[in-house]
Amino acid sequence: MTEQELLSLRQQKWHLDNRPVHTLEEAREFIDSVGFCLMYPLERQPLLVPTFIGAWVGRDDHLPVWQHAFTDPRAQSATELMVRLLREKAAFEANLFGENVFLVSASVFPFLYGLVGDRNPRQALKQGHRSGDSPLARDAFDALRQQGAMTKPRLREVLGREPSSAALDRALAELGSRLLITRVDYNPDEGGASWNTLFRWAPEVVREGIELSVPAALSALICKYLDCLVAAELTEVVEFLGHFVARSKVNEAVNALLAARELSFVQVENGSKLQVAPPRLPPVPSFRRDPPKAKP
Repeated sequence: MTEQELLSLRQQKWHLDNRPVHTLEEAREFIDSVGFCLMYPLERQPLLVPTFIGAWVGRDDHLPVWQHAFTDPRAQSATELMVRLLREKAAFEANLFGENVFLVSASVFPFLYGLVGDRNPRQALKQGHRSGDSPLARDAFDALRQQGAMTKPRLREVLGREPSSAALDRALAELGSRLLITRVDYNPDEGGASWNTLFRWAPEVVREGIELSVPAALSALICKYLDCLVAAELTEVVEFLGHFVARSKVNEAVNALLAARELSFVQVENGSKLQVAPPRLPPVPSFRRDPPKAKP
């Protein structure tokens, strides 16, 4: 395989070959195929991962980053389609890259939750300076846990109108980074985004994630990432998964998958890259023919 062939395969999979994703069905197929994507490309730290805006546009040139998305009319249309995926739980939003939305397919999200999610998502957050949770984050989580989905203006009312908008944004980001809450809708005419605890919104998905061990979840995400990229260097795998778990654990998991022959190497021009191992064919049965009997 050449680098150009690899790039072409990625462009096809990521819908960067002038096949824009504009319908809900197309969006479902895209997110199911890639497993996860960023809403916008990263400006300062480029990461090898598809983008939803790229799939919506159908190419990857002149795409807006999140800091400039509000001035790009394409971003509004892409966001409306992304929110439709959230509403029907075909995908979930994970606040793991700051303001840039990280979108995960419904089939892959349990593995992400098993890697970074809270094992007791229904319990109130602990108080005290050792807990690491801000008082506002605890209060916001308790309000969502008890009353269900709310917009930010409604949440400020429940909390007594005390927090500033910026402070509440920080608290919601804090909870979202631990997968305790998630955005479930967006309506600019009704206060903007609506938030809910992840356990109330999708209890089956959370339970599935809780039952997964960290090694099992990490191994599944490594395989899905390689499937998304077709093939990748080890450093690229470690760079991506290193956002969620220690890089040493990613290296250990890759070595274990290689030993189990779940991963293999493919030659790409002058180097080799990791890929998901092709399916192993069952052994072909051999039919032994008895030697002819000697004539009497």
